[in-house]
Amino acid sequence: MTSLICGSLAFDSIMQFGGRFSEALLADQLHKINVAFLVPALRREYGGCAGNIAYNLKLLDGDPLIMATVGQDSAPYLERLDQLQISRRCVRVIDETYTAQAFITTDADNNQITAFHPGAMTMSHLNKVADAGQVTLAIVAPDGRDGMLQHAQHCAELNIPFIFDPGQGLPMFNGPELERFIELATYVAVNDYEAELLTERTGLSLEQIAARVSALIVTRGEQGADIFAGSKRVEIPCVAAERVVDPTGCGDAFRAGLLYGLTKGMDWETTGRLASLMGAIKIAHQGGQNHAPALADIEAQFERAFGYRFQ
Repeated sequence: MTSLICGSLAFDSIMQFGGRFSEALLADQLHKINVAFLVPALRREYGGCAGNIAYNLKLLDGDPLIMATVGQDSAPYLERLDQLQISRRCVRVIDETYTAQAFITTDADNNQITAFHPGAMTMSHLNKVADAGQVTLAIVAPDGRDGMLQHAQHCAELNIPFIFDPGQGLPMFNGPELERFIELATYVAVNDYEAELLTERTGLSLEQIAARVSALIVTRGEQGADIFAGSKRVEIPCVAAERVVDPTGCGDAFRAGLLYGLTKGMDWETTGRLASLMGAIKIAHQGGQNHAPALADIEAQFERAFGYRFQ
């Protein structure tokens, strides 16, 4: 059962500055900043919401199909998808642009300065959901603004159930546009901050949003998650991580668990618990795609955490 993942593919360049930004930035001189940070530690990660979600869904032996746009520098990422046996037939290369990329500098206090270049992501509307063929479920994750609007509309027109996952793209949309996404979507997935912003911009309460979709999923970090489905509120516990290393991509891992549970017809308790476990597995590793447990390991960890097998 194929899950269509509409979202971004990106490179993340992560640099470590040994000092503190506060020592290099003078409060009375912020109007004329001219600083350079020595960053002896640098790593480049594969990222983007679609890439991260697909990676985690593949770990679960799911069938992810990425719909994204990348640029002239995308060959390493495309080769990686081939190695992972993740289909890229709906990944479009835009030769005159670069792949979306984030440049993140972290100081000794874990403060971050980030520059993000959207690149080919802004052309995501060139991809058409109809070209994906037969899919069971879709997710519209952070991507180019026009692409997100179009992909949600097309999923609805084609009667493809989908998760609206606005993520960091939520501020791009006004209240009426967000209401339209909710109207079209089958499910909505947000974190607690995004939930507040969503209610503020639409004027709808969480209960009112939940009433318009089959389920509203709100993740709450170390406090777990809440799933509002019908008249029921399912509280999902946070799974204790082996260690806490890097939260980058945890939300994407959680969403992969949602996709897998929904395509397999699992109940909300099991689906949410699996999603929570996937986030806990990810947080113990640096980057969004460097954890690589076997499916049997995931099954064993789930059974240890919850006392039963999810399949």
